[in-house]
Amino acid sequence: MSLKVLIVDDEEKMRKLIRTYLTREGYICLEAKDGFEALERLKKENPDMLIVDVMMPYIDGFTLVEEMRQYLQIDSPVIFLTAKGNEEDKVKGLKIGGDDYIVKPFHPSELLVRMEVIFRRTHRIASDVKIAAIGPLQFDLQGRIATVEGRRLALTQKEFDLLFLLAKNKGKVFTRGQLLDQIWDSDYAGSERTVDTHIKTIRLKLKEHSHLIQTVWGIGYKFEVPS
Repeated sequence: MSLKVLIVDDEEKMRKLIRTYLTREGYICLEAKDGFEALERLKKENPDMLIVDVMMPYIDGFTLVEEMRQYLQIDSPVIFLTAKGNEEDKVKGLKIGGDDYIVKPFHPSELLVRMEVIFRRTHRIASDVKIAAIGPLQFDLQGRIATVEGRRLALTQKEFDLLFLLAKNKGKVFTRGQLLDQIWDSDYAGSERTVDTHIKTIRLKLKEHSHLIQTVWGIGYKFEVPS
């Protein structure tokens, strides 16, 4: 089951950056542009984690988490994001129930690692899940190695990400724009034909299993395992 993460930040670009990377890793992302909107979402949703910007208008991140803990009785772990890196803010964030603290700017891979550490500590994911088997494919998520019936596929990093995204969402149709947004950086200015080129290369490497990636004409691609 996919874990649900609420991203609370008044910067749309930051929300999009985090959403892109988390969605690529299989997380379900919810968003709120400020504390008020976050509280309304929390009345209906109980996410597995919150990523909360500290400096927001109306209700800052610290106040949001205090109210979430006290009035809504939600104990989901929280990672605070802030442009300030002083120790006083870090201590305050941890005292009111935060689990970690990341200073902007940061690389999304750092956020992903910190999230996984917290999830394992809170027993929300198993610590020994390293291999994902999908149809005839196996993905070593730590080594970032894909094999098909025991044969290692010589994939680039982008090809690995693209194949794994399609495979773990088997049956789901992705448009070229969605794939471009989730696999390439959010500020990537290339053409959607980049996706077609990568799909063609992956199919060549899959050889007799190339049919697993199906073209949905006029829309995009999907991964389908024959029953």
